[in-house]
Amino acid sequence: MRAVLLELGPIKIYGYGFMIAIGIFAAVYAAKSRAKKLGLSGDLIVDLALWCGIGGFLGAKLLYVFTEWKSLFSGTMHLSDLFYGFVVYGGIIGGIFAGWLFTRREKLDFLRYFDLVMPSIALAQGFGRIGCFLAGCCYGRRSNAFYAMEFNHSVYPNMQGVKVIPTQLFSSAADFLHFFLLIFLARRVKTPGVIAGCYLIFYSVGRFFLEFLRDDPRGTVLLFSTSQFISLFIFLVGLFLTLFCIRKEGAGHGSK
Repeated sequence: MRAVLLELGPIKIYGYGFMIAIGIFAAVYAAKSRAKKLGLSGDLIVDLALWCGIGGFLGAKLLYVFTEWKSLFSGTMHLSDLFYGFVVYGGIIGGIFAGWLFTRREKLDFLRYFDLVMPSIALAQGFGRIGCFLAGCCYGRRSNAFYAMEFNHSVYPNMQGVKVIPTQLFSSAADFLHFFLLIFLARRVKTPGVIAGCYLIFYSVGRFFLEFLRDDPRGTVLLFSTSQFISLFIFLVGLFLTLFCIRKEGAGHGSK
């Protein structure tokens, strides 16, 4: 597609980075708007986003290095190549951990802020996947279907001129749908932790099946891609969190 959106002399504006920036702005704006309605501090959202952003960046990078260590030591990948790669699940895990540390530091209710933030994460991911589409990364399997596309400006030179499934757009559409679904549920479900649990369930299921369409280098574990393998555990964590919070809320009401 179009890795570089605009060139102003020596300055280049890359599509991936531009969409990531839009996603972060939209996510923070949505979280601040919802915070006021939920009686939470909107003033802390920017600080929380900064912590989660740093944690997410480090987590995404570390998991990418972990998945590609064989390529690095075999010589098929150079150290400079690690600069460009990220794994979304690493970002999610790292961001959640950083958010937990922040709420502990500020003595906040982690589950309530967890619920607040996760729909915004889905929104940011929707824009981020458009960035992947512009960069030509995270592409799908080769196909001659009517919806297949050629990525002539892909960051992977061997993919130029090859028609593949635009899994980035499928992911983006699913992420935006995910955002609206979580917002719909958040207006009706008031039990702390349930919305965050639903995020983990919905995202892991969608990612597991979407991985069957992907064909970019991303590592394998047994019969699964790395992300599919992680999806199994994220689904169980989300299911446990949701059921635990619902049961805890029910027990609380029953003891009154």
